[in-house]
Amino acid sequence: MITVDLKKLRRLRKAQMSLEEMSSKLGYHSPNGYYYLETGRSKITAETLAKAATILRVPIAELFTEIDDENGL
Repeated sequence: MITVDLKKLRRLRKAQMSLEEMSSKLGYHSPNGYYYLETGRSKITAETLAKAATILRVPIAELFTEIDDENGL
């Protein structure tokens, strides 16, 4: 299964800016909204992921990873 690599998203963001800066650039009024996305407490939309990739200056494909699903398919 292909999924968003939240650890990589966080690592890339931390190398370039604070949580507050990223939240602001994505249009959140407080850092909590983005924090919930980055930690997986909320689902990240394709639009927000695309904006994050643009802000971080990486191809959106770089923010995905392939994991084994529970059924081994």
